[in-house]
Amino acid sequence: MRGEMTDMGAKELRTAADVDAAVKQTSGTLMLVVNSVCGCAAGKARPGLAMALRNAKRPDAVATVFAGADIEATDRARSYFTGYAPSSPSIGVFRDGKLVYMMERRDIETRSAEMIAAELTAAFDRVCDSQVA
Repeated sequence: MRGEMTDMGAKELRTAADVDAAVKQTSGTLMLVVNSVCGCAAGKARPGLAMALRNAKRPDAVATVFAGADIEATDRARSYFTGYAPSSPSIGVFRDGKLVYMMERRDIETRSAEMIAAELTAAFDRVCDSQVA
């Protein structure tokens, strides 16, 4: 579960300070994923993320916290998802520290991995500048 995210290139954030640093110090775009052990994370969110990260445009950085394990880091990540109820899994994209895109659990559990990938790809195309060569 953790390994699936790091295999995609995500940096694990284990403390509130790690989350603060990622959000505040990443120039460009940061995708922050609240990962979890639930079925929709395993069968939909993580596979959808893997597909979306093959897009030509993608976030400059990808980071993850693990709900239920890294409590402090997860709480801090969720605090940056202003206006959204805590949920896991969930995916936020920040541009220069400001939340510009959010996918909540309710958006994940009702979609297939392919639909999640398509939604994320569209979001990356809108908000990300970095393009894979």
